[in-house]
Amino acid sequence: MEIAVLVLVVSFLILLLLDVPVAYCLGMSTLLTMVVAVDFVPAASTTAQRIATGLDSFTLLAIPFFILAGNLMGRGGIARRLIAFARALIGALPGGLALVNIIACMLFGSISGSGIAAAAAIGSVMHPKMVDGGYSPGFSAAVNVSSATTGLLIPPSNVLIVYSLASGTVSVAALFVAGYLPGILIGGLLMVVAAFVANRKGYGKGDRVPLPEVFKHFAHALPSLTLVVVVIGGIIAGIFTATEAAAIAVLYALVLVLLYREVRIRDLYDVFLNSVTTTAVVMLLIGASLALSWVLSFEDIPQGIAESLLAVSDNKIIVLLLINVLLLMVGTFMDMTPAILIFTPIFLPVVVGFGIDPLHFGILMVANLCIGLCTPPVGTVLFAGAGISGVTVPAMIRPLAPLYVAMLVALILITFVPQITLVIPRLFGF
Repeated sequence: MEIAVLVLVVSFLILLLLDVPVAYCLGMSTLLTMVVAVDFVPAASTTAQRIATGLDSFTLLAIPFFILAGNLMGRGGIARRLIAFARALIGALPGGLALVNIIACMLFGSISGSGIAAAAAIGSVMHPKMVDGGYSPGFSAAVNVSSATTGLLIPPSNVLIVYSLASGTVSVAALFVAGYLPGILIGGLLMVVAAFVANRKGYGKGDRVPLPEVFKHFAHALPSLTLVVVVIGGIIAGIFTATEAAAIAVLYALVLVLLYREVRIRDLYDVFLNSVTTTAVVMLLIGASLALSWVLSFEDIPQGIAESLLAVSDNKIIVLLLINVLLLMVGTFMDMTPAILIFTPIFLPVVVGFGIDPLHFGILMVANLCIGLCTPPVGTVLFAGAGISGVTVPAMIRPLAPLYVAMLVALILITFVPQITLVIPRLFGF
């Protein structure tokens, strides 16, 4: 096992440092690790077979549908309507534009299920408004980047579907319901910190919007917000599965954007093409990650890591802290999807042995890895936000520091107060 671990880790890190795409790093590391145990031909055929069979899942069909629905929403004027509604609600408060950015990202993220889509759609509108309103460009970009990740916890969310697949025991419906309070907690703490910074820096506030205007903006945003009710409500009520809900979300989004007349029929080609490209990347990542997970099990690596963790301490609090630290480190250089698929089989048996609910651990894991999306050197949402705002990554790090603290506080609360995650699922019988 020691040789297999060495080959796996060294080959993966070397390929990553050579700037090889992560999916290829995973696949090639899997193949090289297999070669340690068997000849090349059976190793290659087994690796290819595991990648293919790993994708043979009805649940995974939900991912391309949600990607397509998110792309339709991103092009259909949804973001602008959500921003207008959020601004009417709280734009008059100190630091109001920063709070609007956070709420709009939470709303849009919950519809699109993508942190990058939320950062792009909301950041492209809010960043110029915040800069014109006297906010520093670095702070504006930092607020957008940190809040864009909340949609990965607030359902529907592709990464929660991935965790359901990796765990093998937790339903997508339970994860969707469980993500609400943790996602809102993170967003709420980000708002507290953003308001404090804005007040200390003297950033202005907007004009109070009359109540009739608030209702008008709510009416404009309501069709978009209804999508969440239809998708999640249908899943909880048992009317349709998560995959069927994703297909309904596509149909609903298509009708909505055509009614808004901000996407023409001829524009749909680009939307579908972008969705297919994104789906191909995500599915290759998932297939390669599942192949690597199988190799880990084949070499008994998860059991070895679990024994090492338990050798450090048999205290549940210490073990959870160690897992959090390891996941924070992993999140800085690995994308969320492969991280969930690789490390869930390693850590889940350990935490279940301590009596921790797999549902709780799934939300904990996603909340942890969300922080990695905002941190260099590989934070995808961080770099997406930098590209949209035109602000360099180094210029964003200092304004991000207090927002990192807010996310870490939320992570600690989610870790050690499981009721935050479990109270709503228990109400619905999950």
